[in-house]
Amino acid sequence: MAAPILAVKDLRVAYGKVEALHGLNIVVPAGRIVTVIGPNGAGKSTMLNALAGALVPNASATGAVLLDGVDVGGYPVEGRVARGMSLVPESRDLFTTMSVEDNLLLGAYTRYKRGEKDYAAQLDDVYALFPRLRERRAQAAGTMSGGERQMVALGRALMARPTLLMLDEPSLGLAPLIVKEIFRVIVRLKETGVGILLVEQNARAALQAADYAYVLETGGVVLEGAAADLANDPNVIATYLGLNKKQA
Repeated sequence: MAAPILAVKDLRVAYGKVEALHGLNIVVPAGRIVTVIGPNGAGKSTMLNALAGALVPNASATGAVLLDGVDVGGYPVEGRVARGMSLVPESRDLFTTMSVEDNLLLGAYTRYKRGEKDYAAQLDDVYALFPRLRERRAQAAGTMSGGERQMVALGRALMARPTLLMLDEPSLGLAPLIVKEIFRVIVRLKETGVGILLVEQNARAALQAADYAYVLETGGVVLEGAAADLANDPNVIATYLGLNKKQA
């Protein structure tokens, strides 16, 4: 089995006296896609924000977040990015008045600060994944379609050359054909050795793409296993895949 890029141990997140996550244990191996599915309000985005070090001020987190064996729980967001963690948020957070290429280059800012000279060469890799972005590299990001903006957000995260890529609802608001294209790229990315933690409301697409899956409900893991096994689990089918006895 591949070595873990991410190991989350007993992660607990509270907003004041209200505990949003309790005792979360998750492992993401290198070159694997691990998905976390669950209903709205289960704590999926809270989990990603806690891992990225981006919790709101009134929130507190305890537990261990091991990235390549190093506990980054006390690191700020920038420190976690420098260690190899990249998050593509649900909101995408692009600089809409800047060009596509400038948005992508901003993803390599930590590498630039470290004095790396080859960060711009990563653009060719991103453009190979998303040829449409090469064609529109001078276009303002705010004028792109939703699918193209998601491509920019993914490409920007890849410019940091992460070992762990975290994706929050990458299919949100996208047309079915664009969703297929985004997931095709996500599956290709694991071939580079990057570990991928995928939070996705589209459980069917997530389970088809992933190697392993966790089901999160009310802040805790209630089920886990190989994604193919969960995709065939009757409870998962009835609850998350939209197939119940009346529809069968």
